[in-house]
Amino acid sequence: MKKSLIYVATAILAGFGLLTLFLSTSVIFDLFGIRAKEGNYILFIVWSNFISSILYLIAAYGLFKSKKWTIYLLGMSTIILIIAFVGLKIHANSGGLYETQTVGAMIFRISVTLVFTIIAYFTIIHKRTSSSV
Repeated sequence: MKKSLIYVATAILAGFGLLTLFLSTSVIFDLFGIRAKEGNYILFIVWSNFISSILYLIAAYGLFKSKKWTIYLLGMSTIILIIAFVGLKIHANSGGLYETQTVGAMIFRISVTLVFTIIAYFTIIHKRTSSSV
């Protein structure tokens, strides 16, 4: 793959990670009044986003350096988010309060993470197989 794709994907992943880190820590630690703006947030969703943000930032470095472990980090993040999403559905079905936009946000986040996992897989694996030929 072209280096430019890796650079762009790395920048977007790092930006996504930084934004996620900022928003999740702002809710967890009640910074800048963001917690009040979030409404009926679900703490385990916020924590799963926080953990994923750290994984995104480490994965951005790994993607830039074409490290194979990047694929595993992004895969772990996807699994964490899917488990949190299942928890969200259980929470909602049992009558728990939540914001309806949280469902859409989780679907978006899972999709974006899957896309980055696929990009990492094909850029890193392709680079390794083409360099070994």
